[in-house]
Amino acid sequence: MAEVAYVSASRVFAGNPPVRAVDKLELDVADGEFLVLVGPSGSGKSTALRMLAGLEDVDEGAIKIGGKDVTNVPPKGRDIAMVFQSYALYPHMTVAENMGFALKLRGTSKAKIKEKVAEAATMLDLTKYLDRKPKALSGGQRQRVAMGRAIVREPSVFLMDEPLSNLDAKLRVETRANIAALQQRLGTTTIYVTHDQVEAMTMGHRVAVLKDGLLQQCASPRELYDRPANAFVAGFIGSPAMNLKTVPLVAGGAQLGGLTVPLARTVMEDASVSGLKEVTFGVRPESLTVVGSDEDGMELTVELVEELGADAYVYGSVRIGDVPERFIVRVDGRTPPAFGQVVKVALRNAGEIHLFHPDSGARLDG
Repeated sequence: MAEVAYVSASRVFAGNPPVRAVDKLELDVADGEFLVLVGPSGSGKSTALRMLAGLEDVDEGAIKIGGKDVTNVPPKGRDIAMVFQSYALYPHMTVAENMGFALKLRGTSKAKIKEKVAEAATMLDLTKYLDRKPKALSGGQRQRVAMGRAIVREPSVFLMDEPLSNLDAKLRVETRANIAALQQRLGTTTIYVTHDQVEAMTMGHRVAVLKDGLLQQCASPRELYDRPANAFVAGFIGSPAMNLKTVPLVAGGAQLGGLTVPLARTVMEDASVSGLKEVTFGVRPESLTVVGSDEDGMELTVELVEELGADAYVYGSVRIGDVPERFIVRVDGRTPPAFGQVVKVALRNAGEIHLFHPDSGARLDG
């Protein structure tokens, strides 16, 4: 086991202009931590993982594993094990042979290999499949074989590059829980790449959000959800996404449709000093609630209702100035409003709003 550090690490691809796929990444991963790298396609998350594995050059800065600078160390000298999206199993080998192949290359004795493979197979519920070849396995079983191959090596660091992408939705949910539990049991430092923010939020001790090669925020899942550092993180983390709207500032606060939302005095003062006439206002679907027609609120015209059993998500439009803006509201799944109905919506709690700079996207309310 070992801690990992990206020290202003960059990967720059030639072009006109050059493309900074990973730009001065500063990130420390503690010994035994499960860190998830998440972001949209092209954000640099897989490139960052491949830099750590030694599969991509580090053009600027350094990468350290266990305090040792491995920037120029070849992959085989980094004591890492990688699990790929494609599983990368040898089709002509049995499950046992696939799992023990790396140990065979090291010159490990047959008895030791058998012992290690049996131990990993028990852990992953693969014992009865050890004599099968990959073509006789399901996608989930192949993924577990790839995990087992990494486990038997007992590396300092596990690297996982979207290992669940080829699985169906139900199996993906089950397998991500198994991976998280396994990592807790082994205590091996793990860096996991995914584009799925739900996967990131349910698996990682901490989550690092990347966009265009730049680290936006690295924090616990709860902190990312409750205190996103900027509008990008706010809109990326959460399903459905946070409602983010640019709204005018008025004397009493922020004007949100027919609702004036009071803002903290410090926010109003800072906005005045900066000359801001509007802000990007964020509120999550569960922080909005349907109220009575005689109460203060925004008039929302229902355009779509997603019924999910206990909950339902209402998609509708609210006029902000002369422009209709779409909002998502979580409601009781047993009594959702009907399509075309006009309902009034208000904030559940004024403390659950988020404010961001309309241009930079930086958080305004501390």
